[in-house]
Formats: sequence, C-alpha cells, structure tokens
Amino acid sequence: MNGCQQQICSARWSAAAALVVLCLTVPNGHQTDSAYASSEQPRDHLKKARVYLAAGDYRRALEACQREVDEAPSAESYVYLTYVLHTIDGYLDHLAKIDRWVLVEQLFVNLATKEPQDLVDPPDVLARIAKEIIQGSVRQQSDVSAAMAARLDEPLVARLWKQQTAWRAARPDSWWSGVPEGWVW
Repeated sequence: MNGCQQQICSARWSAAAALVVLCLTVPNGHQTDSAYASSEQPRDHLKKARVYLAAGDYRRALEACQREVDEAPSAESYVYLTYVLHTIDGYLDHLAKIDRWVLVEQLFVNLATKEPQDLVDPPDVLARIAKEIIQGSVRQQSDVSAAMAARLDEPLVARLWKQQTAWRAARPDSWWSGVPEGWVW
C-alpha cells in the first residue's frame, strides 16, 4: 500500500471510530426534565452500569452512563461517563499487554453491535486495528466529557478523580471492571 492509500485507509478508520463513539454517546431521544439533579437521588442507571462493567459489557455500561447524563446532568454524571470511557481504554491496554487479541475483537463487536441485524452483518476488523480505533475514540470522547464535568463543578471533579486514581492504583490489573467504592452506584 502506498502512502496515499495508507492515509485514506487511516482516515476511513478514524471516521469509523468516530462514528462508533458518536453512536454510543449521542442520546436516543431522552429528554432532560431538570437542568441539574441531586446526587442524592437513587441512580438505577449507575447501578446497571456497575453490573455491566463487572460483566465486561462496555457498550451497555457506556449507554447507562449516557442515560444518567441525559436524565440527571451534573458534574458527577459527566465524570462517571468519562470514567467508563477510561475503563474501555484501560481494558484495551491490559488486553494488549497480555496479548489477548481475540478479546480485543470481542470488545470491538460488543461496542459496534446493538441491533439484531448486526448478527447477519457483523463488523469485521483486525484486533490491533480495532484497539487503535476504540482507544482513539474513547480518549477523544473522555476529554470532551471531562471538560464538561469540570465546567460544572471543578472541586467535585477533582475529588472524584482523586478517588478513581486511588482505585486504579489499588487494582492495577482489574480497575476497569468496577467503580471506586466511594461512588454511589
């Protein structure tokens, strides 16, 4: 493949990755009833997201956190969305480090498929390319959601990120499968 073909291929993969993340993070017709919601309310979406993370179902975890942002927008909900994006990135790094490329392919399928028609027309991508596509997209989207959280309540965001940093340090090989203990999920 010559340089021009490589650039076109790279651009196509970048566009595909952006589309995957956009599809996963754009609300599906959810309406927000209030501008801000109390962090004391029960969070069914976050409870589900916690189970999805434990199961390794990152698409549903991401969707659950997106619904939380839609229904109860706050700095906290944006941090949680950002955290789930980071879990995908961390899990991908772990899989690459332990040379588990079949699981990378499975993660790509988990993120890219949603509807029954996807079963007859599944996404087909090489594992290492899938890793680059997913990581590039989740890193960009996590930067966006982190900035939104900081605009709403920077001191709260700083406190939550200290908690997640300690969580990651205490569980370097599994932090992406759960959430910090101090978070009410």
